[in-house]
Order: sequence, then C-alpha cells, then structure tokens
Amino acid sequence: MKLLANKRIAANLAGLGQITLLARDALSSLIRLKVAWRDLLYQIYFIGVKSQLVVLVTGAFTGMVLGAQTYFQFHKVKMDTATLAVVSVSLCDELGPVLTALMVAGRVGAAIAAEIGTMRVTEQIDALRTLATHPVDYLVVPRIAAGHIALPILTIESISLGIASSYFVGVYLLGIDPVYSWYNMLHFTHDIDVVIGVVKAFVYGGIVALIGCYKGMTCGLGAEGVGRATTEAVVYSSISILITNFFLTLLLGKLVGQL
Repeated sequence: MKLLANKRIAANLAGLGQITLLARDALSSLIRLKVAWRDLLYQIYFIGVKSQLVVLVTGAFTGMVLGAQTYFQFHKVKMDTATLAVVSVSLCDELGPVLTALMVAGRVGAAIAAEIGTMRVTEQIDALRTLATHPVDYLVVPRIAAGHIALPILTIESISLGIASSYFVGVYLLGIDPVYSWYNMLHFTHDIDVVIGVVKAFVYGGIVALIGCYKGMTCGLGAEGVGRATTEAVVYSSISILITNFFLTLLLGKLVGQL
C-alpha cells in the first residue's frame, strides 16, 4: 500500500512538472510571437462566441436565484433595497468568473483534450514534427492565448446579464423599490470589484486551455485513452479553478487593502 501511494505521489509530481514545462514553452513562444494567427482567431471564436449561450444562461439564472434568496433573507430585517448590491458584488468578485470558468471548462476543456488527444493517437502530432512545426506553437499557444482573451469577455457578459436578471426579479416580481435598489448597487459596487473578476477570469482562461492541451498531448493510446484524457481535463480544470480562486481571493484582497 505504501509503495502504491509513493508511486501515485511520484506520478502526480511528474505530471505537475510536465505541465509546468509545457506552460514555460507556451509562454516563450507567445513572447516571441510564434503564434498561428488564423488558428488564434478561430480559437477565440470557438472558446468565446460558441460558449456564449451556456455562459449567459448560467449568469442569468445565477443572478435570479441569488437575488431571490438574498431578498428572502433581507426582507426579514427590512433591507430589501440592499439585495441588488449584494448580488452585484458577489457576481463581480466570485460567482461571475468562477461559474463562467467552470462552464467553459466543461465545454471547451473537454473539446481541446479530445481534439489534441485524437491527433496524438492518429500520429498527427508526430507528422507536425516531421514538417518542422513545433506542436506547442501550432496547437497549444493559440488555445491558451484565446482562453486568456475570451474568458474575461465572457465573464463580463455573465456578470452584466446576472445583475440585469436579478434587477428584473427584484423589481418586477418581488416589488423592491427600483430607485433605491439601483442607488445601493452603484454605491457598494466599486470598479475594483470588476477588475478583480476580470483578473480571475484571465487566469482561469489560461488554466482551462493549458490543462486541456496537456491532457490531450499526454493521453494514452486508443479510444480509451482519449476518453480518459477528456474526463480528466474537465475534472482537473474544475478543481484547479476552485483551488486557484481561494488563493487569488486572498492575494487580490491583500493588494486591494494596500491600495
């Protein structure tokens, strides 16, 4: 049992080292602008535009549910007009970027791992090397760059629609005063809250794309290997997002407190 545990730990550490090296190579290629620009534009479309529906639906119903639940509690102490402010701050700081990243990880992370994994199984990655094309430049860098670009935009859309949905539910369904509700939201929601959400989304975009590319490029042979890589890409991306969110919250909170 101890031997198996040691092997498991060693394999996890080896995997962490490999993904770190992959991130280093991707960053080096990105700095030297070794990017397939056509592929970058397509990946922005694939990650950003084609993920809008699931992200917007998630943001809208999250805002509505959060607004309703906040109202039910605040109504007990006659603080109805503070409902929208709580929803706004929660969506900007935490729920907006995290839920958007989780939705994109489920859709895009799996697709990236499956696509690159299939290329590895069918030896297309080896064919790229024989054509003097670095797989990191051609496959990894456009996806990571597109993730960094698309996730902040999707997050802003999700936050905006979530706040608008919460406003609709609070004002037209629950009878909250619209003027004071809107005033309190503007008073308690600051620019730094939006900045924090965008910074988190920027980091999460890179995490989703990097893990998806890594799992695809290191997947096992055969259909079983591709399926396992796809599943692990979604699971590991989601866990990494939640863990990273905790440390980013502490770090950004400290930085904001020092400003």
